[in-house]
Amino acid sequence: MTEPVIHIVDDDEAIRDSLEYLLEAAAMAVRTYPSADEFLRHVDDLAPGCIVTDVRMPGMNGLELVRVLSERKVPHPVIVITAHGDVSMAVEAMREGAVDFLEKPFEHEALLRAIRRALSTRPRDNQIDAERTRLRAILETLSPRETDVLQGVVDGKMNKVIAFQLGISPRTVEVYRANMMSKTSARGLSELVRMVTLARG
Repeated sequence: MTEPVIHIVDDDEAIRDSLEYLLEAAAMAVRTYPSADEFLRHVDDLAPGCIVTDVRMPGMNGLELVRVLSERKVPHPVIVITAHGDVSMAVEAMREGAVDFLEKPFEHEALLRAIRRALSTRPRDNQIDAERTRLRAILETLSPRETDVLQGVVDGKMNKVIAFQLGISPRTVEVYRANMMSKTSARGLSELVRMVTLARG
């Protein structure tokens, strides 16, 4: 069986070199690209594996790249790397077909876990349906206000923005967020977004 290749798309050379070193140290094959446009020039001959792309890049950004890959029906799972202010773009990328996103700065082990998860066998349709039903049941345990806060979080809004729109204090938003994370057992924002995206799929 051909060894999967991790395709890194990022305009920052230092980040490309750092991720290449990290993944090679984890015994993973890596190929790097300085832009989405450069990556797409090789996409028809892409070795099996997964794609890790930054969101903000000159020219085509990561969200646009995910859309193009979806349109071309490229089978490789895509992981998006994003700065905090780009969370809403990362959420949109997941709606377009990305399987995960990581918010900078992230632990190296978090990236390795995300890649291994992406490379694992994709669940069958009946497994997806069962997981969607399970996640919907979990989300239904949230109170109406917790659901409102959840929507704001998934839209990438800051606590103070959510608080202003809901007419409550930022501290109250923090309490709702903590309750929400506890009820869903989500370990972080990206996992929470994955849950909501699949449940609403």
